[in-house]
Amino acid sequence: MKGLEEGLALIAPKDDNPVVYIVSDSIGETAELVAKAAVSQFNGGNVQIRRVPYVNDPQDIVDVVDEAQGQNCIIAFTLVLPELREVLVREADRHHIPTVDIMGPFLDSLTLITSGPPKLEPGLVRKLDEEYFRRVEAIEFAVKYDDGKDPRGILRADLVLLGVSRTSKTPLSMYLANKRIKAANVPLVPEVAPPQEIFNLPPYKAVGLTIKPQQLNVIRTERLKTLGLTSHADYASHERILKELEYAEGIMKRVGCPIIDVTNKAVEETASKVLEIYYRGERQRAEK
Repeated sequence: MKGLEEGLALIAPKDDNPVVYIVSDSIGETAELVAKAAVSQFNGGNVQIRRVPYVNDPQDIVDVVDEAQGQNCIIAFTLVLPELREVLVREADRHHIPTVDIMGPFLDSLTLITSGPPKLEPGLVRKLDEEYFRRVEAIEFAVKYDDGKDPRGILRADLVLLGVSRTSKTPLSMYLANKRIKAANVPLVPEVAPPQEIFNLPPYKAVGLTIKPQQLNVIRTERLKTLGLTSHADYASHERILKELEYAEGIMKRVGCPIIDVTNKAVEETASKVLEIYYRGERQRAEK
């Protein structure tokens, strides 16, 4: 806290309504929470809290200090750029306004115990929060639109996975969700017409998954065993598998999407190829 004792003697009388200015290069939530916690120790005390967010220009700081001068106030701030902090402290000292640097001392102390300097990038906490919520939203999306449950999700998805049963569509959708990609997946079965929505997708927003018949036979046979069913069921038969794969390939060609062979591939490896296709398509779209 800079110049607090001197400032207290020079600011407006104590019976004026006190004001805490919150100055931040982001939205100012952190400083406001600290201010509210401190104010609560004075039973509120009719203290006003005025938040001034997204301050990134020295002139903005001059304007705030000019507004604050003559009031019974302090200025609390979370400014990560040293030059902005210096301007605020200098201007506030010039008008005898006490300041509270909420972020600066912590950053300075952390540099003593960490291996590198701070990024000095405003709003990082909020960006991290936004990434977290986008990830949660993508996971919820993958669950809701798994296995073709609701074709309305196809046009809302960032990416749609197509393939026969047991081509890792669901685990791949969840993996992509953790990368903040909203993925829907659609099973392709000869007896069920695919949703018309898949034919309206840009080619890069759909990816077909295929697999070698022999491996699919092994996977489906094991699946039947876990369900307590006989391995001779039509689901795992060689003829059935060939029929499904041929049908699925025909649908994928109609859609015009890339096709990835997932035989002996881990989900992470397949996801890497899918993301490459998706981001390449996004770049090409942005360039048009």
